[in-house]
Amino acid sequence: MPQRLDLRNVAIVAHVDHGKTTLVDALLWACGAFGEHEHVDDRAMDSGDLEREKGITILAKNTAVHYRGPAAAENGAPGGVTINVIDTPGHADFGGEVERGLSMVDGVVLLVDSSEGPLPQTRFVLRKALAASLPVIVVVNKVDRSDARISEVVEETMDLLLSLASDLAEDHPDLDLDTVLDVPVVYASAKAGRASLTQPTDGTLPVDEGMEAVFHTILQRIPAPSYDEDAPLQAHVTNLDASPFLGRLALLRVHNGTIRKGQQVGWAKQDGSVAPVKISELLRTEALTRVPAESAGPGEIVAVAGIEDIMIGESLVDLEDPRPLPLITVDEPAIAMTIGINTSPLAGRVRGAKVTARQVKDRLDRELIGNVSLRVLPTERPDAWEVQGRGELALAILVEQMRREGFELTVGKPQVLTRKVDGQVLEPMERLTIDIPEEYLGSVTQLMAARKGRMETMTNHGTGWVRLEFLVPARGLIGFRTRFLTETRGTGIAASIFEGWEPWAGAITARTTGSLVADRAGAVTPYAMINLQERGSFFVQPTSEVYEGQVVGENSRGEDMDVNVTREKKQTNMRSANADAFENLVPPRQLTLEESLEFAAADECVEVTPNDVRIRKVVLPATERFKIAAARRRAEKAES
Repeated sequence: MPQRLDLRNVAIVAHVDHGKTTLVDALLWACGAFGEHEHVDDRAMDSGDLEREKGITILAKNTAVHYRGPAAAENGAPGGVTINVIDTPGHADFGGEVERGLSMVDGVVLLVDSSEGPLPQTRFVLRKALAASLPVIVVVNKVDRSDARISEVVEETMDLLLSLASDLAEDHPDLDLDTVLDVPVVYASAKAGRASLTQPTDGTLPVDEGMEAVFHTILQRIPAPSYDEDAPLQAHVTNLDASPFLGRLALLRVHNGTIRKGQQVGWAKQDGSVAPVKISELLRTEALTRVPAESAGPGEIVAVAGIEDIMIGESLVDLEDPRPLPLITVDEPAIAMTIGINTSPLAGRVRGAKVTARQVKDRLDRELIGNVSLRVLPTERPDAWEVQGRGELALAILVEQMRREGFELTVGKPQVLTRKVDGQVLEPMERLTIDIPEEYLGSVTQLMAARKGRMETMTNHGTGWVRLEFLVPARGLIGFRTRFLTETRGTGIAASIFEGWEPWAGAITARTTGSLVADRAGAVTPYAMINLQERGSFFVQPTSEVYEGQVVGENSRGEDMDVNVTREKKQTNMRSANADAFENLVPPRQLTLEESLEFAAADECVEVTPNDVRIRKVVLPATERFKIAAARRRAEKAES
């Protein structure tokens, strides 16, 4: 089969914060994509507000660089090589984006931090790449870190490659272990824009060769796209975008044939039917912009306009000889939560907010178009829906995006999805990797034991830090992050990846403290907060408005407590000897959306508005809650 020697398609994959987006920036700079004097912010590929705020990549994006260095001529392309680069998310919750990105490329660049080494997401993306028989290039990034341990990290990466290849050997008999382990290693500091094939001394920069080592290795090890000259048009839709002028854009990879602007093609839908459509516009990516093109051949990644209802996974084919490509499949969701309209007494107070069930449902339907790992199912209530996703962060990001778009929502506490096989209930398990200072080893081990975590490995690198690896039920990680950061004084690092399904592990006590619940509506007074602050910590500010059933703080004891935070000091004509000392009021805790979802108990939910995030009881009136609790106790007593 012939190959496009002037083209390479590669995905950059890694764990969170190992420098994927910074490496893409370095490749763009090296090829002059930004011009000599143009000022471009760091992490140019992280274009979303949430991506920049959180410092993570949420959506897979593609860019293209045109490399004209000496390695291009060596590989049969004297005019230069176009390298399509897919920047993928590093967080396990956005694994659907990674799987979609891998379907577009012919090889992967695996980025590994020179100090942290391989972490859970590294294992996830490597497994997917090996299963797809994609060649791998290892780039050890941040080699100039003061705590770099380059040799050990390379050894750990090779051990991981061998372990994954051995696990996959049964299902993929064509997987050659010698080929898997024969991977090139590039040493880089993406932030400094330098890379080398020679291992530098720990903590020093590579030899100043720019990014030539990365380009050279990509051209040597990543195969050029191959195609069948006699095959008709086959193009796979792998992503969706939108333009204010052109409407919906379908991002696709052309596998065979040629697609042209104005061409009549077949749209192969998910139900198996093929409809004729016209390509009204064809766009090719150059650096960070899309430019019009007349045609695109095999191996190219382009965007087309003119097909308003096209979905991810569908194909564009030849009308006379349609040969649809297989649909993109991703791993099933493991976490679910309920999203519905805001039902609190303060609903509709924000001018212009979107508060109707129709608006919420339309927004969730739009999210399904571009998010292949999400599911939206109906519930018993007509104004609420069950949203299923890979993890807590992915669902929280969706809610945060909707909040910023002006929606008011009631969001339930995340719950794990279970399966029943041969009469046995199975639950999702996570492989959790933790890096902590040695002094917190005991407290973290105790915390994980309470959440049914099983320690598999413990490694002491001799630097004062310990790496622990646990298998823990996914529901044990709901609310884990806040407790973990508290136990480690904010120094611990934890990351997890889906590991599989195991029998139900039993009851888990996720939160040992109760809630302080407002027993009436009104404005919060400093006088009431000062008298109650010994009971626990508050989430509300003085003068803020509350309602009955709203969670206003955390009780230091294990049970919920109804409190009056609106109480005012009685007015008298006598001056108090000890005047109100409001400076003694402990500042309240400001919970983010993610922290609120973690904190909420089983009988609580989160009220989300464009201006505020509040925790509340599902049943607001105290009398109703007491009746429900009494009925539950009677039922438990009858069962016993």
